[in-house]
Amino acid sequence: MSGRLTVVGLGPGNLAQITPEALDAVREAEDFFGYIPYLDRLSLQPHQRRHASDNREELSRAEAALTLVAAGGKVCVVSGGDPGVFAMAAAVCEAIENGPPAWREIDFRVVPGVTAMLAVAAKAGAPLGHDFCAISLSDNLKPWSLIEKRLALAAEAGFVMAFYNPISKARPHQLATAFDVLRAHLPGSVPVIFGRAAGRADERMRVVPLSEASSDMADMATCIIVGSVETRLIEREGQQPMVYSPRSSKRES
Repeated sequence: MSGRLTVVGLGPGNLAQITPEALDAVREAEDFFGYIPYLDRLSLQPHQRRHASDNREELSRAEAALTLVAAGGKVCVVSGGDPGVFAMAAAVCEAIENGPPAWREIDFRVVPGVTAMLAVAAKAGAPLGHDFCAISLSDNLKPWSLIEKRLALAAEAGFVMAFYNPISKARPHQLATAFDVLRAHLPGSVPVIFGRAAGRADERMRVVPLSEASSDMADMATCIIVGSVETRLIEREGQQPMVYSPRSSKRES
């Protein structure tokens, strides 16, 4: 099969954080599939074609890209951040698994990118310096009861948590509920980092204790990092405090 499919991560939005490997993949492709705002980040050449689609159309987008690749196309599927973190790489793999047998023979690769939690963590200090997990607060593809269970267990286990998809117009209440779940298992002094549009011109960073964290501090462009009981603040006069999680743990099992 002569076609080629590359799933590319464009990072959190700062052009300087797109990897050289991702830029090479963009230069080599002819057709681009992706969510409209992500495709808007690219400066395509006249011979390169956009196939834009709205959010929550990941599987149909993947199927359309695979159909074009099977016909010999050189296709790039674009994600923000890292394509393997709550993004298009899994959707493409799902489409391949459930699609025609020929799709399993395509030339397929994933190019990693800087995901939102890494960009936010870098701005804050080193909150992911010890064990951590990432949780999507969207219940579009899993039940909310499962999200609450994972939040409680991650808090009890002492993980730092990064929250993706924290809030939307359709889910205005769930972030507040998530904070309530965490307050039942963590002290109110645990730091919470709200990182909006990290690395972009409209970036906003805010650090508050869990006791003061609220849903109106976030939107869908925000990645939230909740520290563990061992995460520390380094206060700095006139600057945002530095947040870090020590590389060692004194926590008992």
